[in-house]
Amino acid sequence: MSDIIQLLPDSVANQIAAGEVIQRPASVVKELVENAIDAGAKRIDVLVVDAGRTSIQVIDDGKGMSETDARLSFERHATSKIRKADDLFSLRTMGFRGEALASIAAVAQIELKTRMESEELGTHLSVSGSRFTGQEPCSCPVGSNFLVENLFFNVPARRKFLKSNTTELNNIITAFERIVLVYPQISFTLHSNGTELFSLRACNYRQRIVEVFGKRLNQDLLPIDVDTSLCHIHGFVGKPEAARKKTPHQYFFVNDRYMKHPYFHKAVITAFDRLIPQGEQIPYFLYFDVPAENIDVNIHPTKTEIKFENEQAIWQILLAAVKEAVGRFNDIPAIDFDTEGKPDIPVFNPNAGTSAPKIDFNPSYNPFKQTARPNKPSAPEGWEDLYAGLDSGGEIRQSKLFEQGELETMGSGMEEGTIISSAVTQSVDETMIEDKSPSHYQYKGCYIMTAVKSGLMIIDQHRAHIRILYEEYLRQLSEHKVHSQKVLFPEMVQFSVSDQTVLDQVLPEMAEMGFQLDSLGGGSYAVNGVPAGIEGLNVIALVNDMVASAMESGTSAKDEIDQTLALSLARNAAIPQGQVLSNVEMDNIVNELFACSNVNYTPSGEPVIAIMKQQDIEHLFDS
Repeated sequence: MSDIIQLLPDSVANQIAAGEVIQRPASVVKELVENAIDAGAKRIDVLVVDAGRTSIQVIDDGKGMSETDARLSFERHATSKIRKADDLFSLRTMGFRGEALASIAAVAQIELKTRMESEELGTHLSVSGSRFTGQEPCSCPVGSNFLVENLFFNVPARRKFLKSNTTELNNIITAFERIVLVYPQISFTLHSNGTELFSLRACNYRQRIVEVFGKRLNQDLLPIDVDTSLCHIHGFVGKPEAARKKTPHQYFFVNDRYMKHPYFHKAVITAFDRLIPQGEQIPYFLYFDVPAENIDVNIHPTKTEIKFENEQAIWQILLAAVKEAVGRFNDIPAIDFDTEGKPDIPVFNPNAGTSAPKIDFNPSYNPFKQTARPNKPSAPEGWEDLYAGLDSGGEIRQSKLFEQGELETMGSGMEEGTIISSAVTQSVDETMIEDKSPSHYQYKGCYIMTAVKSGLMIIDQHRAHIRILYEEYLRQLSEHKVHSQKVLFPEMVQFSVSDQTVLDQVLPEMAEMGFQLDSLGGGSYAVNGVPAGIEGLNVIALVNDMVASAMESGTSAKDEIDQTLALSLARNAAIPQGQVLSNVEMDNIVNELFACSNVNYTPSGEPVIAIMKQQDIEHLFDS
């Protein structure tokens, strides 16, 4: 029997490794920028074309490489970061496996220009699909210049499954932000299709956070700095009022490396227990300095998950540090200099004479003494004029002399023998019957209950209104009948670079829905118009929520964008849980709900209606 197990060629092995390391264009940006940081660069420029599909270029002013090192760097497991296995437990560099360049070269075409400071000429290398296609000396500045073109050119299936340019660019921006936030001492720039998205100068941590996410975040940051024998934790957490439902800025960094850690995330959220609404998230930027031998970075292909030796102790330290920061913020008294409309408090003068205050009262007042109230007349003055000019045999037209409120107030003061029209009496009786036995009942301000043939139907009023508004907004969009209402005092909303890329895509659809957003530059927009009928809503929170929803869905088709925006708007404009409704309002919701195309579920799949069968109700009263 012949042997069937064979060693794979290096080119095939590199493509397999690329499947783990290089998942999308953002992975290429991450690996190349991390290599530039390890090379000691003080300035790093990133340029992408078509969200990395066409080309990705990373230029740095680091140490550079010699001719031999430049060629050897594209071999698998060739690295300058470690020499033996024990070095894995004392890592201080971003990369260490030596797989990145080999994996990129296996699925793309690369041109590298690099020069060391001690050399007069640099090296120009060309690699395509793991094969060297050219090598020659060249003139170039100190550092390295990587140009990656036609990513996944030899793996069509991988290229086919890349997302839209907007989604892939957002992934690049996310990877870029995770790196620039932890290295504020390095200058970074990011260009997309020739447009500058980021230009970050060297600064401190707080300035870098503000430059990346906008100036409005600066006023919501609370500093944290605690140093123990186990770790040093510093950074910032947001104030309770900075909480938001979607896309909060939440970042953990350990030893200058981004990480995801659900256990530590729970510690931060626990510190804000009962300070923020349920379902909302708080922004935080927390940096851990831990001895390298107490963590293991090499447990995940993308190195985003890290194992700690003293995880529970660090959890307690983090919880206490966040609570202390929030407590200090709440203990600081606020000084209010706005004295308009406030009482004028005179300055204390010890030499001025003071007198006891005088009390003015009526000594003859007796609260138990009854005073006669004048009775109201049984009919208003001048009632005879209503019948002037009528013949004795003519038909007297009924006139509503009294409003319902007047009847109620006059009931106690009417004299005996006063005659009320039978029609008025009948209408009052019908109103009282309707109030006592309405067709719908509301339970705890959340559910509408009504009797049906099969039993008791229970409707979630908030979800029902979401379904009603969602279909109404979609119908208005399809018929182009949306009305925009101008805002008397425009509000300003600030977007980060990643949010702006999504906003540029959905702005035409938002304009069709009635929103008018005018750019002020620097990621700021003025909200000059909103859809009619959403008065009383927080416009800034609504616009942010709609953009965040569009970012999460990652859709590019117009119909899908319309559905996402309509759902977000409906959720914000719907009747909230706990709002008491009148019988007429409940009746309108029920009628409009059953006019919808789908009455059972919300657009996101949550149930709207539940029916309690008659047999189940009768079974509750069985003895």
